[in-house]
Amino acid sequence: MHDQVIDPAGPGAPCPACGRADELRVPLPAAARITTLGEARAAIDGLDAALAVLLERRAAVAAVVQRLKPVGGFAGRDPNREREIVAAMAEHAPSLGPERLARIMTAVIEAGLDAAESP
Repeated sequence: MHDQVIDPAGPGAPCPACGRADELRVPLPAAARITTLGEARAAIDGLDAALAVLLERRAAVAAVVQRLKPVGGFAGRDPNREREIVAAMAEHAPSLGPERLARIMTAVIEAGLDAAESP
């Protein structure tokens, strides 16, 4: 396993809404090199922990978006923007494909909207 910085905005890009450091080091194991169930589960646990941090950070930024939009929340959803997000995600994760990513991102977007509307 090796660490790689996941920083889609570019190195050192600030995330003012996040209130945390702007880099996340994530072990990205090569699946072909995993040989035991324990290694596989440890790899998934590490990826899940990083994914949780990224989802929380995304929700914080999405809450800012909701405050900045003329109509926020579920009523202000932008289907075109959501399609753009899915298309961009499909470029980064082609093996998942647009249909699966649409389901994943719909859940992520709706959870973020729900979190933004919760006190």
